[in-house]
Amino acid sequence: MARTPNIDRIDVSAYTIPTDSPESDGTLEWSATTVVVVEARGGGKCGLGYSFADTATARLIADKLAPLLTGGDAMNVQASWLAAVRAIRNLGRPGIASMAIAAVDVALWDLKARLLELPLIELFGRMRDSIPVYGSGGFTSYSIPQLQEQLGGWARDGIAMVKMKIGRDAEQDAERVAAARAAIGPGVELFVDANGAYTRKQALAQAERFAASGVAWFEEPVSSDDLEGLRLLRDRAPAGMNIAAGEYGYDLPYFRRMLDAGAVDVLQADATRCAGFTGFIAAAALCDARSMPLSAHTAPALHAHVCCALAPVRHVEYFHDHARIEHMLFDGALSPDDGALRPDRSRPGMGIAFKRDDAARYAA
Repeated sequence: MARTPNIDRIDVSAYTIPTDSPESDGTLEWSATTVVVVEARGGGKCGLGYSFADTATARLIADKLAPLLTGGDAMNVQASWLAAVRAIRNLGRPGIASMAIAAVDVALWDLKARLLELPLIELFGRMRDSIPVYGSGGFTSYSIPQLQEQLGGWARDGIAMVKMKIGRDAEQDAERVAAARAAIGPGVELFVDANGAYTRKQALAQAERFAASGVAWFEEPVSSDDLEGLRLLRDRAPAGMNIAAGEYGYDLPYFRRMLDAGAVDVLQADATRCAGFTGFIAAAALCDARSMPLSAHTAPALHAHVCCALAPVRHVEYFHDHARIEHMLFDGALSPDDGALRPDRSRPGMGIAFKRDDAARYAA
């Protein structure tokens, strides 16, 4: 039997990119986003992975994961994933450690696909050629004209679902939601995301108010740690309004607790947080076993291929910040086509290439 290639080297770098305008949601304000980029080399190929995380994530990869995994079998990604998970036992699985594993895991899957000269959509087992997106932004820092221009622009481009941030000012939220509905028209689904800013009673009252604007998705109406509160909202929200949460899940026990509590109508998961494609695929299996839809949180270019291979996935979040950065730093980053991402099956791996020279000015 021919010997499979080894992982020759794992390199990591980080870049901090300012936002194009001040941004905030219901509980947080920010002016820049950091992306941690991993390049895994072996067999004459280079796999690319990344996570939207802090620079501490890059340090953990460089100091612990890269030395551990270098020399391993480049074709056995699951073995590398398991070794990484075991290695961070004393550091704690949630948070930085899982985001570090995520960036490496994505890079190793990308490397494997490139070694096999396959697009990731085919390596994972293509079930569909494209995956719908929802445009996501509408930050609480935006004026109403900015909000309407962004969401209305996505609607005009053929995106059938759009999401806005709420929760900064409960009294103004209904007005902003109504303005968003006016901008997108009646035929586009409207999603809202409170990022856990409301109390249970506030969230119940807001759900009733938002129903007048046809809101179809209420994300994190209360803290995602308040599973009883999420279940209360799920039970009492107006008909046709889905309750969603899960973006802060880093491991399977988190997702299992949320599903066992009956806390959501749609589970969210993020491959850049839940330990990469390997963790995301496992989360999809939990959803499949419960007939529960799954939605991919942010990082659209990263999620496109794997989401086309998983039955429970409903859509991918086309998040303004991450889509902007992906196009800035990665050649071949996907843009929506008729409201969906269509992986390029003529290019191996994720089909993207790191624009190193363009990224250099943002080095963290």
